[in-house]
Amino acid sequence: MRNTAKITAAVLAAGALAAGLTACGSDKDSASSADYSGPLVVAASPTPHAEILDFVKDHLAKKAGLDLEVKEFQDYIVPNTATEDGSVDANYFQNQPYLDDFNKKRGTHIVPVVTVHLEPLGLYSHKVKKADALKSGATVAVPNDAVNEARALKLLAAEGLITLKDGAGNEATPQDIAKNPKGLKFKEVEAAQTPRSLDDVDAAVVNGNYAISAGLKPAKDALVLESAKNNPYGNFLAVKKGNEKDPRVKKLAKLLTSPEVRKFIEDKYQGSVIPSF
Repeated sequence: MRNTAKITAAVLAAGALAAGLTACGSDKDSASSADYSGPLVVAASPTPHAEILDFVKDHLAKKAGLDLEVKEFQDYIVPNTATEDGSVDANYFQNQPYLDDFNKKRGTHIVPVVTVHLEPLGLYSHKVKKADALKSGATVAVPNDAVNEARALKLLAAEGLITLKDGAGNEATPQDIAKNPKGLKFKEVEAAQTPRSLDDVDAAVVNGNYAISAGLKPAKDALVLESAKNNPYGNFLAVKKGNEKDPRVKKLAKLLTSPEVRKFIEDKYQGSVIPSF
C-alpha cells in the first residue's frame, strides 16, 4: 500500500532550524560520521516522480535491501533547500539547467546522481486546437522561474511563433524575443499554476508533471510538445555534494534505471513521460 509522507515548508523550516542549532564540526567531520543505517528519505514532486519512487518502494526496494521513504512537495524550491540542510537525503524532481541556476543563485551544493526520465514541456489551450490558430495579441502563460521560462520560449521559437535573439540561453525572458509576428503577450505565473491559467489565457506552456497532475495527456493534448531528441532537461535523482557514495543512494540509482522502472514509465505514462536510460 502506498505510504507517501507529505510535508510542509513550515515543518522543514523548523527541522532546518533545529539542525542549525545542533550542528557542530566541519562538513568533513559530518561526512566521516555519516549514518547510512536509517531509511533513505527522498523529496519528490507528486507526479510522476513520487509515483515512480512509490513503484520502486512497493515492488523493488525490499528485495534490494533499501528502506525508502518518499516525501511529496508541490514546489521547486524546498526539495533542494531540504536536501542542502539535511532535512531529506536526496531529491528527484529537476533537470540540469534548473539545478545549475538554483545552485548559482542560492549557494547550494546539489549534484545529480542518475538521470531517469524526461517530461516533455507542452503548449496547451482550451480555446484553439492548433498553435498557428492563436490570434494576434493572444496571451500565453509561461512559468515564471528563469529556466522553465526560457525553456517555454524556446518551445515557442521551435514552433515558429516567436524568434529569440542570438545568444538567448537558459535565462531567456520575453525581453529576449527578436520577432513576435502575432504580437503574443506573455503572462508569467508560478509553474504549478500554469494548468489553472488555461481558463484565463489563450494558451499556456506547462511542465509535464503539472500537466499530468491536472489531467492533461501531453502526448495527446499538447498543441506543441518538446522533442525528446538531444534534450538537456532530463529529470534526475540528486543529493548534496559528498553524499553520492551513500550506499542507499547507489541502490536507489540502480533501481530507478532498471528494466522494471522503464516498463512502469512506458506503460503508465504512454509517452507523456519518457525514460532517459
